[in-house]
Amino acid sequence: MTAHANPRDLPPEEDDVFDAPEVAAEAEAEPCDTGAEAPETPESVKRGVDVIKKHWRHAPNGPGVYRMIAESGEVLYVGKAKNVRKRVASYTRLAGHVNRIARMISATTTMVFISVETETDALLLEANLIKQLKPRFNVLMRDDKSFPYILIAMDHEAPQILKHRGARARKGDYFGPFASVWAVNRALNALERAFLLRSCSQSFFDNRTRPCLLYQIKRCSGPCTGEISMEDYAELVREARDFLSGKSRNVREQLAREMTEASERLEFERAARLRDRISALSAVQGAQGINPRSVEEADVFAIAKDAGRFCVEAFFFRAYQNWGNRSYFPRADASLSESEVLDAFLAQFYQEHPSAPCVFLSHPIEDSALLEEVLTARLGRRVEVLAPQRGEKRELVDHALQNARQALGRKLAEDASQQRLLGALGQAFGLVSAPRRIEVYDNSHIGGAQAIGAMIVAGPAGFMKAHYRTFNIRSAEITPGDDFGMMREVLTRRFARLAKDGETEQDREAFPAKPDLILIDGGRGQFDVARDVLRELGVEGVAIASIAKGADRNAGRETFFVEGREPFRLPPHDPALYFVQRLRDEAHRFAIGTHRARRKKEFTKNPLDEIAGVGPSRKRALLLAFGSAKAVSRAALSDLEKVPGVNKTTARLVYEHFQRGE
Repeated sequence: MTAHANPRDLPPEEDDVFDAPEVAAEAEAEPCDTGAEAPETPESVKRGVDVIKKHWRHAPNGPGVYRMIAESGEVLYVGKAKNVRKRVASYTRLAGHVNRIARMISATTTMVFISVETETDALLLEANLIKQLKPRFNVLMRDDKSFPYILIAMDHEAPQILKHRGARARKGDYFGPFASVWAVNRALNALERAFLLRSCSQSFFDNRTRPCLLYQIKRCSGPCTGEISMEDYAELVREARDFLSGKSRNVREQLAREMTEASERLEFERAARLRDRISALSAVQGAQGINPRSVEEADVFAIAKDAGRFCVEAFFFRAYQNWGNRSYFPRADASLSESEVLDAFLAQFYQEHPSAPCVFLSHPIEDSALLEEVLTARLGRRVEVLAPQRGEKRELVDHALQNARQALGRKLAEDASQQRLLGALGQAFGLVSAPRRIEVYDNSHIGGAQAIGAMIVAGPAGFMKAHYRTFNIRSAEITPGDDFGMMREVLTRRFARLAKDGETEQDREAFPAKPDLILIDGGRGQFDVARDVLRELGVEGVAIASIAKGADRNAGRETFFVEGREPFRLPPHDPALYFVQRLRDEAHRFAIGTHRARRKKEFTKNPLDEIAGVGPSRKRALLLAFGSAKAVSRAALSDLEKVPGVNKTTARLVYEHFQRGE
């Protein structure tokens, strides 16, 4: 499933070596030598081939997974094969490899093999290892976030409708996936108006004595206070499930009949409510965009390639409706074809997400039969993976392909614009070349309380949120509110950790771990602190700049401090200035948001949480018995021992904890 050096990676004659019956036995017995050594073969490739030949002798003669490992211990590549011994033999040629394979062979110093029972097991293990190890020569799916679903929870007499992510532990009906939270929220808003199902939590529902605001604005039928009988509410739940299951036409026709009957009986208020529900259903269906007529459930994937970059566009169709799309930009070598990248992408995608009974592709893939077998076993029903050529199925694929090309075009334009901004910033701060990794630091606290340091990261692809970090200021020597001391601690911890971990050998295209430029939110004092920290740690090759706010804190009047230059300002309309402001504002947002979350946690902290051995159940029992943590702190030992679920040992722990506090 990954982009291994399979026959598509190799010259045409390699197919003959492995597929011709008369030489198959030979190929399994000895590595593949292609005759005289090519004079232009680099020494590093020769060394890599020698290493692979040594390990080839121990390769399993059956299905399995292999790993190619660099001298530093970094896993370069993970591949699977029906016959590992034959596949590894394909790497023992001295010439004829594409650049990607040649570089991979050159860097290989050892190999590891894992035998499995079937090729299906090899596919699953390969996808797991790729996700865990992120080898630089594999196709990597960059975004593996779970998709949101709509859940109608059936664990209560008045079922709840809500948005859901993650494991399906709660009893109920799950409808999805939706491509984005925005799509789910839009659908939920319309469904609440159409079916009047409650969205409140269980505790909120149980403690209502009068209808809430959602009932007043006709977004809930009010089952909590008996505004609707449970029998009628169950009918609303049934209609909602039918609609989400694809029976939308039946639901709308039923509501239209009821509206007509109510109007004929002069029940105009009820007719108006039914009219509003029909209108809400129309809003749900009208917002779905292209809706298939003959395809009930399908996942559609289309891949586009341009300028050595790839975009995979995924559409999800459920209940004859389009439930949204998402764009993915996998990391893959430019020498790979669209089919190879799509093949590797799907193996990783379906590790995390359930599939529809039909998977339509823009390009045929080599392992479609194997993928069908895996998905069928998981779904419990037949799954079909194909690249349709005509009819409505092809129309769906073409629509996805058009979106993939447009998304890739936008991505390339954004990256080009980002690269120009990086170049302008490097020029403004006197760097030799455009920075590849920028780190921006900021602190946030109130009078020194809940102090945190924040680091955001930007690069050629924009803000790299996976690399953001926060630092809880924990030094007892720092005076509360000492921004210089906090900045010193943050930078010391960051670059000491970087020096300890070391920089792994990365592909030239990989995102570096060490910054080219760090930006500090502050003036000359913060700049001097950052410069001193980097000198003390022996960090070289990192430029430093600090940003002092302008007079009256006006944007556009910032003063910059850079080593070897007098403080300066950038022209008011300089694109580099706007870029720096965006970086600083993002650092502010991240630092303040993290600080507020920590402060909120401190506000809601319960003294019982500090007692070892008192978990959620015992804490709940104590609070139910005494009413508050303060009352628990004042309770006598004999009273604590009487609480149901609290034994004498725990009661003494609680009692002694509060006695020590006093």
